[in-house]
Amino acid sequence: MRSYSLAAHAKINLYLEIIGDRPDGFHELAMVMQSVGLADRIHLEPLQNHEIRVTCDHPQVPSDESNLAYRAADLLRYTFPEAFKKYGGVEIQIQKQIPVGAGLAGGSANAAAVLVGLDLMWQLGLPQTELQQLGAKLGSDIPFCIAGGTAIATGRGEIISPLPSLDAASVVLAKHESLLVSTPQAYKAYREQFSETYVADPAEVGDRHHTVHSGPLVSAINRQDYAQIGELLHNDLEKVVLPLYPQVERLRDAMLQLEPFGAMMSGSGPTVFALAKSLEQAEHIKIQLGDRLSDPDLGIWVTQLVPTGVQLIP
Repeated sequence: MRSYSLAAHAKINLYLEIIGDRPDGFHELAMVMQSVGLADRIHLEPLQNHEIRVTCDHPQVPSDESNLAYRAADLLRYTFPEAFKKYGGVEIQIQKQIPVGAGLAGGSANAAAVLVGLDLMWQLGLPQTELQQLGAKLGSDIPFCIAGGTAIATGRGEIISPLPSLDAASVVLAKHESLLVSTPQAYKAYREQFSETYVADPAEVGDRHHTVHSGPLVSAINRQDYAQIGELLHNDLEKVVLPLYPQVERLRDAMLQLEPFGAMMSGSGPTVFALAKSLEQAEHIKIQLGDRLSDPDLGIWVTQLVPTGVQLIP
């Protein structure tokens, strides 16, 4: 049985609106998500015994059952026991490029790659929609990370509607490497401060979803108007994260002064991204940003928007 290597791409949010509470305890969301070229490498090696093992070259990534990649393999093991019995276990080797705790869905991307890779290794023949349904049991970002590209995500983030790919722009990602922001705590803080704005009527929730589908950002994406996309970036979580972490706000404002198409915190942070018209401009922003902030704790990456999520590496 052969081994598989896969690229697990990070994602950024071009739009994140918190609509209200859901009966399952999550938030009802409307988002526009975008894959970027920064990617972890996931290598799946078959084992003769019936074990699941995880190794990673980053000390902050757990190798036990708490790792989403492990949980993805475990989910397939129990969903398809005959295939597991026939083909045996797997060693999951994670080579990190996506910064940890960055709001870039690194863990979700790793889990997505494991689902795609084990589908091939165990010859399950699952359609992408079924892999996404399985992924949604583990995390809201995983269905998007499987398909990637550019998409609207609604529900708690697991309902994916593809959009025309944006791959003609570059992006600068920056994060204070020692800074971590808890996603559950960010959403909890938003609920505590803004719950009076939540929509309760299911019909109105549907209207808000429709507004995003037919709204100006999606129109700009359809036109490939990157300048307009930059002006329409929106993230509700900035309202609670930026006051708590002023260094994230300073980072965003420093990026905006360098005249990209736009800049914003991604997801629950603390990563901030800037959209640039070319790799040359992105590299210029990286250099200028490093010079202006002069912070040894600041990590800066230049990459591109990409049209895919998980990719098989030959």
